[in-house]
Amino acid sequence: MIAVRPLRLALPALLLAIAASGCAGTHAGRSPAKAIPAGHVGSLVNYGREILDDTPKYAKGYVTADMSCQACHLNSGTKSRGGTLVGLYAQFPQWNGRAHRVIALQDRIAECFLYSMNGRPPAYQSKEMEALVAYIAWLSRGTPVGAKPNPAVRIARFAPPGAPSALRGTQIYAQKCEMCHRANGAGVSGRYPPLWGPKSFNNGAGMHKLAMMAGFVKYNMPANAPGTLTKQQSYDVSAYVLSHSRPKFNKNELVTFPAQRAGYF
Repeated sequence: MIAVRPLRLALPALLLAIAASGCAGTHAGRSPAKAIPAGHVGSLVNYGREILDDTPKYAKGYVTADMSCQACHLNSGTKSRGGTLVGLYAQFPQWNGRAHRVIALQDRIAECFLYSMNGRPPAYQSKEMEALVAYIAWLSRGTPVGAKPNPAVRIARFAPPGAPSALRGTQIYAQKCEMCHRANGAGVSGRYPPLWGPKSFNNGAGMHKLAMMAGFVKYNMPANAPGTLTKQQSYDVSAYVLSHSRPKFNKNELVTFPAQRAGYF
């Protein structure tokens, strides 16, 4: 269950690109109202949006999951309650509890590649990383630096009315999710992202947190009727999805970037 270009899930990051068919698909539709500027900067901004929409095509060497960033950041990162990136640029640098240090936006993007895409991050001076930063900066124009994010547009967090039940979630998944994501959770490559298994996000991803997935599901799934699941149903189906196996994050793996001549800078 995740969301205009054929896109593969990055639930990021998890669930589902929205398709007109009513299933969570790979293209959520590009909706930014402002026209991307012309020139070198505009070209880079557009490339960043293309990476977001179809990560396996435009950043192939950095992902192993069969999904795209737009799986968690719907409508090219512009959908409220759907992983919006609007205004995100103004929130960095920021303290990161997991890393126990202050991080830059590039660090946060690196996290997405490592966890949600189960891959490796592009070098910070690479065209891919610069393009993603440029796109997020463009989406964030007009947002005051340091402004607190509007909680009404972020992925919702709420407590379940009752204890989440993966057993009840089994039935919900069969009725609402299986058509797109298949009974085995593998999805359809290039259209509907995998929700578990070797090609899905790993256990370090944000979507591996039950509360985050439930919040995403409640407001975005099923794609043909978002908002129709109750809070309890959202928790139950998320518990079912997360009860399956997925790649394990290796925190001891070394991340290295190619060296650059001083003249590059």
